[in-house]
Amino acid sequence: MHTLAFPAAQLPANAEGLRQSVRAIIAKHRQGWPVDQRARSWTGVDRDFTLALGKAGFIGMCWPQQYGGGEHSALERYVVVEELLAAGAPVALHWAADRQIGPMLLRCGTEEQKQRFLPAMAKGETYFCLGMSEPNSGSDLASVSTFAEKVDGGYKVNGSKIWTSGADRAQFMVLFCRTAAKTDSRHAGFSQLIVPMDAPGVEITPIIDLSGHRTFNQVFFSDVLVPDADLVGTEGNGWKQVTSELSLERSGPDRFLSAYPLLCELARALAKSRQPSLAEALGRLVSRLFILRSMSISVAGMLERGEDPAIQAAIVKDLGSLLEQDIPEIVRDVVELDDPSVPEDLRVTARETMLIAPAYPLRGGTREILRGMIARGLGLR
Repeated sequence: MHTLAFPAAQLPANAEGLRQSVRAIIAKHRQGWPVDQRARSWTGVDRDFTLALGKAGFIGMCWPQQYGGGEHSALERYVVVEELLAAGAPVALHWAADRQIGPMLLRCGTEEQKQRFLPAMAKGETYFCLGMSEPNSGSDLASVSTFAEKVDGGYKVNGSKIWTSGADRAQFMVLFCRTAAKTDSRHAGFSQLIVPMDAPGVEITPIIDLSGHRTFNQVFFSDVLVPDADLVGTEGNGWKQVTSELSLERSGPDRFLSAYPLLCELARALAKSRQPSLAEALGRLVSRLFILRSMSISVAGMLERGEDPAIQAAIVKDLGSLLEQDIPEIVRDVVELDDPSVPEDLRVTARETMLIAPAYPLRGGTREILRGMIARGLGLR
């Protein structure tokens, strides 16, 4: 059986200064964020806020300066991300680019791709989305069938992607697709391409969620031509590239802080009513949050050291999704939301969180897929 560890990691000495800088930017923009938007946490959109973060150096913090980054540590970036999520800040425009696409291009991209995309990402001017999930594939990424046929000068793409967050706003997609026929190796023959979202043959259709918002989209590709220059990394190496990228998607505080604004509203209600039932519920949730935060900071420390904590990241994501779904359920159990005396902000935040909570365990891989990964990583299957 393999061993598993979450080594202790400490946030940097300048953490408090970073927090105050982020809070100052939030304070300038927060008036324009309604309560229901803050409840949706990092799926919100505010172009001016994203540009302000870019100007302050809070996008691409860990990237080299030559590509627009600040050469900060992963733990310094962790502090900034934690502050943004805790405030329910609208960061959807730059989220995918900052969290995983930028680091992937730094690791696998050509020099031309780095120069073309990274500085604009860091400024908050260029937005990316991720093309991974497909209809009829569930969370089995190895079963995707979108195919990029090699043609003179590039690739011709046909297929479809679904649950694509921000596809309607992004200028580009990093597309995970097949570039070779299936073989006995399930993970062979995949590649990643950069596809302009306004390219001929790209069609984007909305998926409206339970709360009435367009967070997701389905994207269709019909003979979309992608030049050779927009192949990311090595043809056929897409599986290794994308799974390394998913460690970044699964490990951050966004995997347990999505419902944090509701937890804050519960705490405010407790401060006014001092009901024992609220205090007990809040204490249990906060204790779980504290443990997850320690585990997540540990993963950030491992990433800082250049390690690949894929299993630890999967555990954080799985346990974080459980907490995120439990928060609205526990609030519903201990608060009479129909009671007129309940604060309006608590009611609105609870309603929005309940509507989006079913999606929490789907992002970054379903619970079943993650637990299979964890079991294999620990030598249990």
